Amino acid sequence: MDDAFKLIRQAVDLLPEDATAENGVTIEDVRDWIRYTEWEMALAVLIEIADTNPAPLTFWELLAESSRQMDLDGDRRWCEWRAWEVQHGTIRATLTLVDADQGLRQTPFAGHGELRPLWDIGNRTADGQADLDVALLWVEFAPTLGPGETASVRLAPLRPARWQHLKPGDLITMHEGRPIGGLAEVIELLPPASQLPRTAPTQ
Repeated sequence: MDDAFKLIRQAVDLLPEDATAENGVTIEDVRDWIRYTEWEMALAVLIEIADTNPAPLTFWELLAESSRQMDLDGDRRWCEWRAWEVQHGTIRATLTLVDADQGLRQTPFAGHGELRPLWDIGNRTADGQADLDVALLWVEFAPTLGPGETASVRLAPLRPARWQHLKPGDLITMHEGRPIGGLAEVIELLPPASQLPRTAPTQ
């Protein structure tokens, strides 16, 4: 297997030359970091660029493996998550957890794709009862999310096809037991990369 540094070099070539991150960092900046053998910086910048520019599945797989080899567990998890989204689509929502005195959760949970709560997304059983669905949860821009707090989240359903009816503005509820654990509003839905017009998890 190729080493982490060769994998990063290969990943650079999978992005458009004019791709830039939101902060203005470019592909040429990545190549500069590579020339200086600043591999962790090169990896971080590549992730930033690809988070705002479409990247193929192979790109995320290369970065996930290079992160694993460099013992960068957080980056590995994120790259694996983004690889999953390329294959299955992206679901983003604004989630507000219920207060501690109203729900079962009393403490924050880690936001990096480890929690897999149940969700009421409108599916129903034959007798009309809520047919809950499982989805892993990634909290954006924060390491944890606690009772009463609100954050943008990404969801990775175990059965993505059952989520295809959702649209931005839909309200869904999170459950970690019988009481509702949180209320989320869908803010973005993107299809798998293979379904996008041509012109982004494991634990």
